[in-house]
Amino acid sequence: MLETAIHIENLHVSYKEIGSYSIKRMLLHGKKKQEKAFHALKGISFDVPQGEILGIIGKNGSGKSTLLNTVGGVFSADSGVIDLGGRRVSLLSIGVGFQKNISGRENIMLNGLLLGFTEQQIREKLPEIIEFSELGEFIDKPVKTYSKGMYSKLAFSITAFLETDIILIDEILSVGDEHFKKKSAKKMKELISDENRTVLIVSHSISTLQQLCTRVLWLHDGTIKMLGDTKEVLAAYQQFM
Repeated sequence: MLETAIHIENLHVSYKEIGSYSIKRMLLHGKKKQEKAFHALKGISFDVPQGEILGIIGKNGSGKSTLLNTVGGVFSADSGVIDLGGRRVSLLSIGVGFQKNISGRENIMLNGLLLGFTEQQIREKLPEIIEFSELGEFIDKPVKTYSKGMYSKLAFSITAFLETDIILIDEILSVGDEHFKKKSAKKMKELISDENRTVLIVSHSISTLQQLCTRVLWLHDGTIKMLGDTKEVLAAYQQFM
């Protein structure tokens, strides 16, 4: 019986939506914009055994990125349980986790400290991270000057060399030039081949999920539509879409 690495129970996450009032109407009548709640996750529950590579699929707005961001500690749940058993978790996602006014090098240090590594441990890995990222002199420039591809290279490199127990991947494998895609795919296969490392991958790519995942979770409108064997879930999803 494999140990459970991620336990999710009755997880609810919602956002505040602002109703459509024109600025002119607000100024003339002094009315505030109305706020409505959008329920992104509606009481989902599932477990992920240690060492599993779980794919997550669903149409846009189904709650996939919300789930990863909540497990990764970026978002707060309204209610429910997320139990990681004290494991370190890293999130690979464009637009998450970097301070844009400081350099790539400084962001490596900051991210490492937030993941629970010591300054000495991060400095030992720093040359490998920088070399793998291929950012050259941009490593000492503010992240706000980076292109989307450069951002993804830095994010991937940090996760690849500051290895955590749980890795959350949000579409980042599809970003970057062809050379870096191949290099990162090879590195990712090395990372997830560790039987003690647990991985959640959000992707619209059927082939990526088929190649990497042992099971797939299909989210639909904030609920679990299906969870099971990769081939069966993807076949059902493709037929549905």
